[in-house]
Amino acid sequence: MTTIDIGFLIFPKVTQLDLMGPAQVLSRVPGAKVHLVWKALEPIETDVGFTINPTVTFEDCPQLDVLCAPGGFGVVEQLSDPDTMAFLRRQGTGARYVTSVCNGSLLLGAAGLITGYRSACHWMWRPYLTQFGAEPVAARVVRDRNRLSGGGVTSGIDFALTLASELAGEEAARMIQLGLEYDPQPPLDSGSPEKAGPEREARARAALESSLPRIEAAIAEAAARRP
Repeated sequence: MTTIDIGFLIFPKVTQLDLMGPAQVLSRVPGAKVHLVWKALEPIETDVGFTINPTVTFEDCPQLDVLCAPGGFGVVEQLSDPDTMAFLRRQGTGARYVTSVCNGSLLLGAAGLITGYRSACHWMWRPYLTQFGAEPVAARVVRDRNRLSGGGVTSGIDFALTLASELAGEEAARMIQLGLEYDPQPPLDSGSPEKAGPEREARARAALESSLPRIEAAIAEAAARRP
């Protein structure tokens, strides 16, 4: 069986569900080998405080069939990290699929990998995609040629099932979905700005307000350096 090398960039303050949902799905694709990639092999602290262990370094990572950039508040620091950008550009050139979850799409943007492509992103970060020459799309999963992207956090599972169907066929993806009992029936209907309403959306945005100058400056600088 042919090995399918699937690599997830990990970094300090990554949102672990951006990573774990797709990794769980894609690990069940026949022939899949999942790599968690970072500069070194020391544990990486996620945004909820526990750690994840990288499995391979940037230097030793094989050429990936699937490159995936998850998101999180740690994205802001990675936008200006030359090693991270070099890794994404190098792997993105040869990967069959270049993918992201949540605001990980901004990392692909900073690396020059989604210029001229349509892309999903978390609703709060989506407007910044235009600074990287990408077209933001309000959808849980967006495919544009060999670029696949998931929207915010939980959409990573939907994205991964879409990609699993591409890699192994729809029936294999259906069996993965059944095995994971992915049958979402949320007890609340507040998972998007449209459903949550303007008052809740405003409160969510206010929680980010104090960080906005730093975030927007980092994005502007990364956009100016984009290849």
